[in-house]
Amino acid sequence: MPVPLNQLVRVGAYVVKQHLRGRRHYPLVLMLEPLFRCNLGCAGCGKIDYPAPILNRRLSVAECVEAAESCGAPVVAIAGGEPLLHKEMPEIVDALLARGKFVYLCTNALLLEKRLDQYKPHRNFAWDIHLDGDREMHDHAVNQDGVFDRAAAALKAAKAKGFRTCINTTLFDGAEPGRVAAFLDEVMAMGVDGVMISPGYAYERAPDREHFLNRRKAKELFRAIFRAGRGKKWKFNQSSLFLDFLAGNQRYTCTPWGKPTRNVFGWQRPCYLLGEGFAKTYDELMATTEWDRYGTGRYEKCADCMVHSGYEATAVIDAVHHPLKTALVALHGPRTEGPMAPEISLENQRPAEFVFSRHVEEALEQREGQRPGDDDPSLSHAAD
Repeated sequence: MPVPLNQLVRVGAYVVKQHLRGRRHYPLVLMLEPLFRCNLGCAGCGKIDYPAPILNRRLSVAECVEAAESCGAPVVAIAGGEPLLHKEMPEIVDALLARGKFVYLCTNALLLEKRLDQYKPHRNFAWDIHLDGDREMHDHAVNQDGVFDRAAAALKAAKAKGFRTCINTTLFDGAEPGRVAAFLDEVMAMGVDGVMISPGYAYERAPDREHFLNRRKAKELFRAIFRAGRGKKWKFNQSSLFLDFLAGNQRYTCTPWGKPTRNVFGWQRPCYLLGEGFAKTYDELMATTEWDRYGTGRYEKCADCMVHSGYEATAVIDAVHHPLKTALVALHGPRTEGPMAPEISLENQRPAEFVFSRHVEEALEQREGQRPGDDDPSLSHAAD
């Protein structure tokens, strides 16, 4: 089973409990970004172009624990930047596991083999390795040759030491269904425990915004991929209904509060991919964010988004409410033929507001006492 049974049971019980309490806005996964610094320069990422004072910031162990406890989500996904550059990352992981969280540590794996001995296998812990396709596809996406081979070697080393190991794959315009299917065959042969797959989204800070998929192209791509995968028993670390949504069979709206983001700026509103403002506390984020102003059909920036950070929570909630539908999709796989679910109209969406640079300027003003070249003692700058 790609998603561990204890995680399925705990998350399902958590969702039921929230609904019995009458809560509409509640988190499922905390997106924790302890730092933005990275040792790669991917075209689809807008993190490493921050000024040095921001790249040198990091969240402490105490801040990470406080974020998890105040949020209360059962799952924590640690992203970045590259989390393995944070010297206190083993302590952060141990502290979260000690509090009963399911932890997914996202990494490009360039440092993974050197860091493996700092971690211990745990039933609630998984490595989530970034692989955007086969060797040529991935190395092109990260703008560096040889990264796929190093990540694959690290993945095998982690498996050999008994770690649960998943991969995170983002697909862009021009992806070929047959080639993606062959890639999924390849990672299954490596022993990957689960794949998290999603179409790329052209958020405002991405350096290359021209090669992201629109919603129609994304649905057609995933239908072709799933069609090629019939009978192959690919293991996805995602809700079957989210995969069905990617294939155009579910008319979901975004649940941005389902995966709240805590990073060096604070609590990011409204979601992991859009920085429209920051709250100082989780309670402030939930109380002051105008959630109904965001999502496809409501906001221009969200028009083409189908990313798991917004829609996986919707699918999980739907799965708990409709277990029979979920079971049927899980049994037969996403439908790949016939009409798609009606698309959300964009007629009444409000225009985009490009406000993120203001938040960067405010953060720099707060840090003006630190020299741009100063390094944070909790960062490891190993380039290898």
